[in-house]
Amino acid sequence: MDQQLQNNTDVVLPAATVTNSFAASMEVSGVGPRAMSTKMSSDGDGETGSIILGISDRLIAAMVPQTQNQTRIAVQTPTVGNRDDNNVALTAKGQTMEINLQALASTNDGSAAAAFMTLNGMESLLSHQYFKTENMTEMYSDVFTAIIPTINTTNLTEPVNFTIQHKKVPESGIVTCVYWKEQSKEEAMQWSVAGCWVAFSEENYTVCSCSHLSTFALIMQIGEPPPDNPFLDWLNRMCVIVGLFFLALAIFTFILCSWNPKINNTARLHLCLNLFFTQLLLLWNDKYVDQKLACKVMAGLLHFLVIASFVWMLLEALQLHLLVRRLSKVQVIQRDGLPRPLLYLIGYGVPFVILNWILFCATLWSLRPTLVNMKSDVSQSKDTRLILFKIVAQFVILGCTWILGLYQTNLFFKVLFIILNSQQGTFLYIVHCLLNKEVDS
Repeated sequence: MDQQLQNNTDVVLPAATVTNSFAASMEVSGVGPRAMSTKMSSDGDGETGSIILGISDRLIAAMVPQTQNQTRIAVQTPTVGNRDDNNVALTAKGQTMEINLQALASTNDGSAAAAFMTLNGMESLLSHQYFKTENMTEMYSDVFTAIIPTINTTNLTEPVNFTIQHKKVPESGIVTCVYWKEQSKEEAMQWSVAGCWVAFSEENYTVCSCSHLSTFALIMQIGEPPPDNPFLDWLNRMCVIVGLFFLALAIFTFILCSWNPKINNTARLHLCLNLFFTQLLLLWNDKYVDQKLACKVMAGLLHFLVIASFVWMLLEALQLHLLVRRLSKVQVIQRDGLPRPLLYLIGYGVPFVILNWILFCATLWSLRPTLVNMKSDVSQSKDTRLILFKIVAQFVILGCTWILGLYQTNLFFKVLFIILNSQQGTFLYIVHCLLNKEVDS
């Protein structure tokens, strides 16, 4: 039949003949609903698939009479002359194509015919293995083809839109619109993204736009997780243990100094408590991954503790800001700041993720006139410099270390993030305990 179609272009085939001929071709290749057995491996057979695609294109083109005008065939191969609406929607097995036939007809003596067909079983021949990428891939739709006989559709002025139904896409996956690129002297046959892009995507369907017509499909990509690094696991565990030790030491010190009227350690104490329990849960989380209920409880606790940690960081920054504003008037550091009940209410009642860099800038701006007009008193000058050092150190320790978590593709940043982020308790103990003369006294 293929030879007859090549020799006689005026042949018009009914839809049933085209469907049966395509099914027979797929059956011979060993795939499709009529195949007695599946002879195809997961790698597919691109050469056989390309041959069948060529046959199917000629079969589909033969469904449309060359002189037909203003007719729509039931199998979705409409021919259009003059129409009021420019875009025509064709549907085949749940997939939809929208194309501006009016614009194409204007370049073809006022007539254009479009054919749209789903190729059952073709995904076994043109498998996802023909899509070149470092990610894991999976065919996520049927293979379908769209042609317009007698018109060059390699570079359309208006893109064609395909709405493709599919199952729910996992969180780690992304869908990619691809078309089948035939073998050439420069490149082997493959699925390609050239001229096709994702216009819109939801959980269960995706809209692809393409600047040409061909054979299309949807492929899902899933990035492979990086391999485990035993050194990073060991380094993380050791650093967390050291950080927990100094957090416990800082908590113990703050509790002992709670009687001192000159020190208000409420925000620091609860910041250390939240960081301590956060790192402790992270140290134990591997034991509860396989237990669904325990894993959910752990996730909820971690979520609350991390948010509460950020809020207590904000409150500590606010305490320092209030202290700096009074530097020009304060000779001896008093127990100043927000009332303790209000701190508890904000710290645990409104645990929103708010970083403290804005308050840091405001604090430095408030400190500027104090530094300019600093008195010659040596003790006050030292106190002011020490408070300024604490502000800068706390901003870097509690705020900036989290930024390193954004650069996890580099081993250096991974190591730096593990070391600095796990040692927040160590830095808090050094800055607010060892370098605090009220604590020493």
